[in-house]
Amino acid sequence: MPVKKIDEVPKEEVTAGTKTTKQVLIGSKEAPNFAMRKFTILPGGGMPMHTNTVEHEQLVLNGNADVVIGKDKFVAKKDDVVFIPAGVPHSYSTLGEEPFEFLCVVPNKEDVVEIVKE
Repeated sequence: MPVKKIDEVPKEEVTAGTKTTKQVLIGSKEAPNFAMRKFTILPGGGMPMHTNTVEHEQLVLNGNADVVIGKDKFVAKKDDVVFIPAGVPHSYSTLGEEPFEFLCVVPNKEDVVEIVKE
């Protein structure tokens, strides 16, 4: 289906994070090269430091979060574009009272996620 409503795409809990859900908006059955996902991290939630075997291209839709990518730490906010290279440790921690929401585009390849022990 070339067009669908975002509210009709099921939300999956991201068990590695806290207060985090993911929607696979476009998956490997629909597109051969890239997947598009939407992540929502509720206030007080986050994702621990972790690595992925695929790169991430992200567009922040709403809210604010402390984001760490490698040795860099910054506040990501609405309309920011974020690039995370494959294999680089990264984490998210929401700020404020709004959900932190972002689109995430990744290659349709096997993605192994590993939590980085601090």
